[in-house]
Amino acid sequence: MLAAAFTALTWILPFLFVLTLIVTVHELGHFMAAKACGVAIDRFSIGFGRAIVHWRDRTGVEWRIGWLPLGGYVKFSGDDNAASVPDTDDLDALRRDIMAREGPAAVRRYYQFKPVWQRAIIAAAGPAANFVLSTLIFATFLMVVGEPILPARVHSVVPGAPAATAGFRPGDLIVRAAGRSIHTFNDVVQVVTLRAGMPIQFTVQRGSALMELTATPRPVSVSDGMGGKMPAGQIGVEVERPPFSKLTMRRYDPVSALAGGAAQSWNVLDTNLYYMGRMLRGQVSADQLGGTIGIAQISHAVAKSGAEGAHGVVEQMLGSVINLLGLVAALSVMIGFVNLLPIPVLDGGHLLFYAYEAVARRPVGAAVQAAGLRVGLALVVGLLLFTTANDLRRSGLFHFLGGLFS
Repeated sequence: MLAAAFTALTWILPFLFVLTLIVTVHELGHFMAAKACGVAIDRFSIGFGRAIVHWRDRTGVEWRIGWLPLGGYVKFSGDDNAASVPDTDDLDALRRDIMAREGPAAVRRYYQFKPVWQRAIIAAAGPAANFVLSTLIFATFLMVVGEPILPARVHSVVPGAPAATAGFRPGDLIVRAAGRSIHTFNDVVQVVTLRAGMPIQFTVQRGSALMELTATPRPVSVSDGMGGKMPAGQIGVEVERPPFSKLTMRRYDPVSALAGGAAQSWNVLDTNLYYMGRMLRGQVSADQLGGTIGIAQISHAVAKSGAEGAHGVVEQMLGSVINLLGLVAALSVMIGFVNLLPIPVLDGGHLLFYAYEAVARRPVGAAVQAAGLRVGLALVVGLLLFTTANDLRRSGLFHFLGGLFS
């Protein structure tokens, strides 16, 4: 029984740590932007449902922690419209109600009556906070831990592999791949992994000469870190990997670290967008898209990996937290991007409505809002169901159930 409880905790706690940190920072972005614009705020909640703990600050904002820690929200005063974009009739009724309760001067404190540019800033501040979070985490790693320097110099070439066919030789230094500058061997791995079956143009330095080589990565199955397999491209080159203790680490100063952190955040986004583009073109399967269960699985695997080799509970916890922060940084980028998509119910949908309002000089009509919300909700729920099915398939549950009823 104790073993089962411990196993449950190693799955639940890492997942809640990752999700709570990302969502809290996202909502804090909305909150801080709203505060800066003088918006009246009723509540800031981490989690949903009945409050476990709650208190009010001196400005009247209720802070609470709900019993269901699967998200969070900021509630602006008078924000009872699901899209946060009331139409003209709603605005008139809300204005009359505010004036009757608090007087004419109070109207300008409400989110719905702020200039459209301020509302747009508040809507965009959540995703922006996600990008800031990822940049700061990556920057901290670059300052404290540093970046391993592992040159992309070929140590050996697998006979018969795509690299051998392309003409790679031991000693070649890869300086460009797929139009990108290469600084470390990890850059090569990143380019090659996503391009199985696609010819890649490489620039290699051989002695004092630069040469152009073309190799097409072959698709292979590699571990996804969760007990399953995922497709990846390989060309069959190896580099000499010294033990971690002998790796040369480059540590960054604060300014360079911030620039490097921003570059890593962009790299995460660019990599995922490239994969999505190939998926939409039918070049790769959408089976690798994951959802909430997938995040829980990855959080468990990452936390477990961070604790391995550590001595004592404190070191194990520290290793797990450090690893999980790296996962938070990567996921935060994608959650920030997804929230900017122009889909009603997401921040990008609000920005779309505000763009219309800025041009048309009036809010989006209630009927259009309602239709947009239904379509947006259907898209979000459909994606959630699809990714959940992928998560369950990778977990082997469908195979297990099929065996029971066969």
